[in-house]
Amino acid sequence: MAHQVTSKDIPSNGEHLEKSKIAKIQFLSGIIGGVGLLASIIYLLVGSGSAHGSYAFSWLFAVFFILTLALGGCFWTFLHNLSNSGWGTSVRRMMENLGFVFPFLFIFCIPFLFPGVQQYLWEWMTSYDAAVKAHPEMSAKDALFHSSNTHDHLLAAKVFYLNPGFWLARFFTYFIGLGFFIWLVRKFSIAQDTDNNPGTDNLFAARKHSSWSMIVFGVTLTFLALDLVMALDFSWFSTMFGVYIFAGSALNSMAVLILTGIFLQRAGYLKNVVTQEHYHIMGKLCFAFTVFWAYVSFSQFFLIWYANITEETRYFLLRNTENWNLVSLSLVFMHFALPFLALLRSDVKKNQKFMIGLCCYILFMHVVDVYHMIIPERGPSVGLVVDHVPQLWLGGSWVGDILALVIAVSGFLFFYLRNLTSAALYPHRDPRILESANLHN
Repeated sequence: MAHQVTSKDIPSNGEHLEKSKIAKIQFLSGIIGGVGLLASIIYLLVGSGSAHGSYAFSWLFAVFFILTLALGGCFWTFLHNLSNSGWGTSVRRMMENLGFVFPFLFIFCIPFLFPGVQQYLWEWMTSYDAAVKAHPEMSAKDALFHSSNTHDHLLAAKVFYLNPGFWLARFFTYFIGLGFFIWLVRKFSIAQDTDNNPGTDNLFAARKHSSWSMIVFGVTLTFLALDLVMALDFSWFSTMFGVYIFAGSALNSMAVLILTGIFLQRAGYLKNVVTQEHYHIMGKLCFAFTVFWAYVSFSQFFLIWYANITEETRYFLLRNTENWNLVSLSLVFMHFALPFLALLRSDVKKNQKFMIGLCCYILFMHVVDVYHMIIPERGPSVGLVVDHVPQLWLGGSWVGDILALVIAVSGFLFFYLRNLTSAALYPHRDPRILESANLHN
């Protein structure tokens, strides 16, 4: 029979991750992320040509990947507080630390403010500027309607949303708004650690503000995905795209949380408060969002293909050309079918070695998923043509993709580790900590 955890088993000051235990990896990730970010900013600011345009897509792919993980951390934090669940108290601080990476990721998004990057990523910005300069006496909408490029007429219908001023305002609002709320909710949680009445004011304040925060989260994730990814082709649209991104974010951020919990336990922490039962529940949440991701992904494909509207089907036609169809099929079998079958059994969710491998695999497939969203647009946008045929695969571009991913993930890891060492690893004075430590499901 498992040992019943009592208040005597919970340290009065909680457990704190010793900085010395992660100093090397934090320093290394900080150096790679910092130097790589600076070098990338310089290159994206002063570079030119197809290689420059190709790396702009590499940077978007890498940064959007880490953004989804941090956004998922925000979701789980707000959901835990809103549901007032007891089981997750032991792992709540990890959720908060993961979500609190989001505001720091703004520095990795700085290159998206450069016109030299925007001209490759978002065609609508170039079309907008060209039309306004050609017809300065007209409104932007009328100028686009009078453009000799009939493709710009589609943009004219969306100019109320797709205009540089509003895009820029939204860009800053995403990080300021959601960044503030995840900081605020985490602040209430940390204040519990020294609160004389940890079960009252701060606990209820975190729950209260999570209701507003969840709305801000939903709006931020949806429109950030639209502005950064869907707008790569402004003629394409899908009402399910935001939900599609949400499903991937929730699934893969939970995989990060599982890995974090396991590695912390192997480092000697969380021994009394996190058990196999927690991994069982988190594994079930991974299973649920694996199914949900597949449901949303197929529904988006099915509805667009069945409607057969030119502006919609282009997204999937492009991803079924020049062997991109192999990547599309791999998502069906490797992103859904394999994890679905692997997570059916309840016992494997409690097996740490198995879950380490599976969570790493899930994260790898999320990389493929984000790659599949963004990179097919690179060939048409960069404009590489061989024998009068536009190329969808650019030779050697994968080097920039890997380089950008290593830089972005290193920066993400640096801020995540920093958050883990900045406060106790779990809310040790929360009234529900014993309920969570003695979890059975």
